Amino acid sequence: MRQYSPDLTPPWKKPKPVPEVPAEPGLVVEEPGTGFCGAVIRCEAGTVTLEDRFGKHRVFPLEPRGFLLEGRVVTLVRPSAAPARPSRTASGSVAVPGARARVARAGRIYVEGRHDAELVERVWGDDLRIEGVVVEYLEGIDDLPSIVTDFAPGPDARLGVLVDHLVPGSKESRIAEAVTSEHALVVGHPYIDIWEAVKPSSVGIPSWPRVPRGQDWKTGVCRALGWPENTGAAWQHILSRVHSYKDLEPELLGRVEELIDFVTAPE
Repeated sequence: MRQYSPDLTPPWKKPKPVPEVPAEPGLVVEEPGTGFCGAVIRCEAGTVTLEDRFGKHRVFPLEPRGFLLEGRVVTLVRPSAAPARPSRTASGSVAVPGARARVARAGRIYVEGRHDAELVERVWGDDLRIEGVVVEYLEGIDDLPSIVTDFAPGPDARLGVLVDHLVPGSKESRIAEAVTSEHALVVGHPYIDIWEAVKPSSVGIPSWPRVPRGQDWKTGVCRALGWPENTGAAWQHILSRVHSYKDLEPELLGRVEELIDFVTAPE
């Protein structure tokens, strides 16, 4: 008969169980042995590939208790197979597989800033196409009065506008008030730049740094975080970390949803 030796290890010396976390793309973890911190970009049988904020890739084995997630030890596991079709869009709306884009409405949404427009497209693009809403790039709010005059918003052609850093008493707020009407709605987020509307945890940083007045904000952020001072590349890195509405701050989510509701309201 086979003999089994009892486990005489004292309970306090046995390792405590740790949670198993699926290595989903975008999950930010740290490999404690090397200190390498990055987002999951690929998980294959037995290995996971991480990408740090500089775009460097490292491959690590999927070992028990092998990673830190927000400072806690975890075991990364291979994610289960993704469903054939997503049940939700990036904005959280119910997905409509195979739905065709609606013919464009007369109404429009203008978004101040190229990065802002790219972020809106990334999260709300599917919803906007189904609703037939076209998003236009607004280079600066100084151009807004002439755009509104040329557009001539009305009951069948509503105009929504999203602007940066809309705070009471500012030049931007005065322009917004001047062009707002029953058929034109201007809303804004409180952030200095749209980068701040992305949750720091999604980017893999503790918080967005404070940049002294007089400095270019984006360049100052890159400098404070130790990123190369290439704001275009930095934005692409940030944008790549946005997978759904969960990666954005509520102050931006509410404003964009408000604009979509406004321009798609029944005539």
